[in-house]
Order: sequence, then structure tokens, then C-alpha cells
Amino acid sequence: MVTGRGKTIYGRLLLRGNRVLAGVALWSVVATGVHAADPQPYVTNLINTGEGDLDTAVKASSDLLALQSTQAVGPFALAGRVHDEYERLRTALESCGYYDGTVHIVLSRPKAAQANPTPAQPSNSDAFTGDDAAVLNSPTIDGKSQDLANWIANVPKGEKVEARVSVVKGPLFHLGVITLKDDKTGKPPKLTPEQMKALGLATGQPAVAQAVLSGGGQLLDALRESGHALARVEKPVAYLRPETRTLDIVYPVTPGPVLNVGTISLDGLQKVHPAFIRRRLTVQEGQLYQPSKIEAARQDLTDLGVFSSVSVKDGSTTAVDGTMPLDFSFREGKRHAVGAEAGYSTDLGARVGVNWTHFNLLGNAERLRLVALVTGLGGSAQQGVGYDVYADLSKPDFLERNQNLSARIEGLRQLFWSYRQTALLVRGGVARPLARNWNGNFGLAAEQESIEQFGVTRDYTILSVPLSATFDNTGVGNPIEPATHGMRLSLGMTPSLSVGTKGEGTSFFTIMNASASTYFDLTHLGISRPGRSILAFRGTIGSIQGAGTWSIPPDQRMYAGGSATVRGYRWQGVGPQYGNTRYAIGGTSIDAASVEYRQRILRSFGMAVFVDAGQVGENSMPFEGTVRVGTGAGVRYYTPIGPVRLDVGVPVNRAPRGDTWDLYIGLGEAF
Repeated sequence: MVTGRGKTIYGRLLLRGNRVLAGVALWSVVATGVHAADPQPYVTNLINTGEGDLDTAVKASSDLLALQSTQAVGPFALAGRVHDEYERLRTALESCGYYDGTVHIVLSRPKAAQANPTPAQPSNSDAFTGDDAAVLNSPTIDGKSQDLANWIANVPKGEKVEARVSVVKGPLFHLGVITLKDDKTGKPPKLTPEQMKALGLATGQPAVAQAVLSGGGQLLDALRESGHALARVEKPVAYLRPETRTLDIVYPVTPGPVLNVGTISLDGLQKVHPAFIRRRLTVQEGQLYQPSKIEAARQDLTDLGVFSSVSVKDGSTTAVDGTMPLDFSFREGKRHAVGAEAGYSTDLGARVGVNWTHFNLLGNAERLRLVALVTGLGGSAQQGVGYDVYADLSKPDFLERNQNLSARIEGLRQLFWSYRQTALLVRGGVARPLARNWNGNFGLAAEQESIEQFGVTRDYTILSVPLSATFDNTGVGNPIEPATHGMRLSLGMTPSLSVGTKGEGTSFFTIMNASASTYFDLTHLGISRPGRSILAFRGTIGSIQGAGTWSIPPDQRMYAGGSATVRGYRWQGVGPQYGNTRYAIGGTSIDAASVEYRQRILRSFGMAVFVDAGQVGENSMPFEGTVRVGTGAGVRYYTPIGPVRLDVGVPVNRAPRGDTWDLYIGLGEAF
């Protein structure tokens, strides 16, 4: 409510729903006394004030502008629309702090009609006087005129009327005294400095209505976050002071008591064990009531992937013991899912397959996933068709909360030009958070494989201990969703023991690698909207210590080429080659770097240009070998789950027998 000069008026934005639009009723009554008329086309000429925020508010509030092309109406309805426009635009003025502003609307007849006016036709049985005819044949009319409807009706059929709309903003009002009043005591409530700061208002700042309304919501959030679960902040009352051009604000506030979380009930669980959910909950009985932590607990349960929905509701009143009870409601999702997988690149060829997932396998959100893929369909780095069949099992909260167990058993066959591999792999690992944005992984792996290279077949038994740490502050939870800011870092070390045949003997080696990517949103330079123009960088470095190239099984060596390192070169196309052939030897060191510019176009499309460079060396120290550079471009189609990527890369300094270009199709960005 806004009060000023001894009378009460209703704020058009502060209490927008309280103003009685008497004009709407007036025009409705007039319109009902006449027959239906043909729609009157018109065009709105909205005059800018030169102040961006105000012009935006006026444009957004104008029904004359918004409806001119979509909802043509007859003369009387159009006159009502013009009349209502004054109220809407005054609301826009006040929302920006201009409480003495005025609105002007003038309608003009087409020039041809002005030169040859049509005699006015009466809209009822009463004849027009000479003065009436003069008004109705006038080239212009004020939007407040009572003759507006008949003036519009007198416009020749099919001719457009111009509505010229302008506002005079007047002086800007500022906030005066800001008062908080406890509804129960009538006195200022006892609030902490942090809670007062949450209001976000200060005497002297522009009296922008949205800031005043938002301030109340921010104060309520701060109170509830401090444990005041039943706090109430009512709509503010505003007192207009025209003589000082200020607006005094009073917020009715009822903080209520500070409460702790009470009894937590779980509803809707069927196959998921309640004991697991209670161990998983991050909010516990007896802790301070804080909506942010309650929401975090709800989201954490949602992320388990076994519920189609998780909701939480607190009580409208406190329990007998003075606590606030919480009720978590669950709807369990489907326990089984079947899907298909596909991908293509000119080097690795097509890969197609199916997968089957069993959710909540044992009642504690475990997940079993079975995948069968056919690989190497038509790839330039492939000699034939292979397969990849594996089963993944994941178990959250293994031994302790946020410690996840994963296991895989996999059978695969790969027919690269460099070697042919048939292998059985078993691996398991435990992953857990290390610090904010940091995660660690400890694993064990065993592999039994047979590899044919250069006409000789060797069998290997490999035991390894994969260790890794990752950092990610991009804020992107979905790995397919492209990052627009932040950094990703991955550090890995894998001590391995290999026992081979054909005189290879036993070798011990350690694979070390590091990769990083970072993303810069060009909106910070003021040249694009957020998330639409991204500059992305990637770097990779790796080394194998403890053994020479020929003592390391071929599949454990380092290779480059393809979308993971240097586009424009096929997989294993960068690095030492056996003579002048397609056969890659592999190396014991690698380094690569990429820069990519991504530009979103329209709503669902985008493009990218990139430059990649990298090398593989036969010595364990990186930065040795022949640097290969690739460049190219691609297109993106953005779907709800992530972008579909199509990149074409060409080599700048092509290797002997290398591809002249390569095509990559996948889901998500290259990095």
C-alpha cells in the first residue's frame, strides 16, 4: 500500500493486484450497447525515453504493442485497450521509481483518410451534433477522450490507425526511511546484521519496486536459513513523500522462534531400504532448521538415480517438543532400462550396440549395467570388426558415506593396424571426495590378453593399481553437458606388472599422465551473451617410466591422434611408425594441446573451429618426437541431454600414409 498527501492509493507494483481498474468496467458497459464491429488494425509507435531499464519495462508492459499483430479487435474493445494502457504504463513508471511520471497516447488517422474524411455514422439512435462530427473527423484524438470508440469506428475499413505512445518519467524517487516492524509486538524485530544485510536496501537508493519486493523475499530467506522456520514477511507498506521525492517502506515481519529439525519421516519407499536412506541423509534430527541444507539433502537423494521424484515438506506448526518435523516423499523409478549406443569417426569407424540397466539391484541404490558393442565398422585405423562386451556394477556409500565402489568385467577384441588384441579384463575401484571439487580413485585391475603384432602373437598377464585424482569446478554435473567456465584437471598414476610370453619375460612400469581443460566465456569481454561464445583449451602430458617401448605390451603404450588428442589424424596416426607403413609402434611419452572456439547460433545450433597439436616420443621424457598439427571445424545440434557433435579435421603436416581428413560424430563436446 502506498500512502501520500492525506489519502491512500494502491501501489501499481508494490501491491499490484489491489488497484481497481474502473476504466475496464466503463468501456465494457459502453461496448455492450452496440453491435459487433469489424476488427480495427493499428500500429503502435512507442517512443523511447533513452533510459534502458525504463524503456524495457514500458515495452514489456504495453498491451497495445504486444497485441497489435495477434489480437485485432473492434473499435470499442480497442478503445478499452487504449484506456487500460495508461494504467499499465504508469505501473511501469512506478516500478522504475518514477512516481510523478505521466503517460501520453495520441491516435492518428491514416493520411488518405484525413484528406477525404468519411461522414461520421452514429453508433446508436442519437444523432451527432456538429461538434461531434468535428471530433470524429479530426485527424488525431487523445487516448483519454470519451469519443475515442466512435472516432475509431469512423476510420475507413481496412485503414490502420497509429497509436503514438510516450511517457514523461518526471523526477526519480529514492528510498527514504526503511522500517521493520514485528506484527506481534509492534516494535522492530531483533535481527542480526547478516539478516538486515539480506534486505539489500539502503536509504537513498532509487525506489525501484522490484528491489523493494525482492528485499522482503531475501529477508525471509535469511530468517529461515537462520532457523526461523515459521518466519513471515508480509507485503511492504510504502509511504509516498512527494515533497522530498522519497518513498518510506515498512516491512511487517514476524520472525518466530529458532527451531531445530524434528522427526524425519520417509514415505513411498518400496524396494529401496529405509535404513540406507537414513544413512544417506545429510540432514539429521536435532540440527538447526536450514532450507538450503534440507534442499541439498533432497537433491542428493534424487542424484542416486533410483527415484523419479523426491519431495520434502516441513510441518505448518511445530511439534510438541518445539522442533520442526520433515516429511520426505519418494516415488521410485523404473528398475530396468534398455538403451542403444552409437558413434562414428572415420579412424575408428562406427560403433553400435545395446545396453541394459538394472537400478537398485540389492535395495541400496546399486546399479548393474550390461553393454554389448560392435566396433571398428569401416575405420581407417581398423583392420576388421571387433567387439566390446562388459558388465559394470556400482555401489554407493561403500563402507562409508560418499565412498563408491565400482567393478567391471570386460571382454573385447580390437583389430587395429598396429596390433590385434583379444582380452579379458577385471577391475575394481573405490572413489571418494578428497576436498571441495576434488575426487580420488584407488583401484585394482587384472588383464589377460593375446596380442598379434607384426605377425607374432604374444600373451600377456597384466596386474595394475590405477590411482587418480580429479578436480572439476565447472559446475556441470552431466558429463555430456558442455562446460562454459571453470577448469577440469585429471592426474593419474598406474603401477603395472606385465608377464609375457615369446621371450618378453616380466616387466614393471608405471604409467603417469595428466590432462587439463579450461573454459572462458567471452561474455566477460562484453561481446556475447552468457554461454554462447566459449573459448576452450586442453592440454595432455604423459610418460611411462621403468621400461622401454618394446618391453611394454602394445596396448599399454602411448598413442595419439583422433578426437581425444589431435583431430585430423587417425587414432595411432601420431607418433613413431614401423618403417613407412600404417603400423604405429607406440611410445613412452606424449604431449598434446588444443584450442577450440565454440559459438552458439540461433536456439539449437552451434559451430566450432579448432587447432590441435601433439607428439608421441620413444623416450620417457615428453616433448620429444615429431609434432603433428591438425585443424578443422564442426557443427553442433543442442538437445536436452547435450550437443550432438560433428567435427571435420585435416592434418597440417600429414604423416606418411596418413588420412587426408577425418570425421568425428559423437554426443557431447570433444573436451
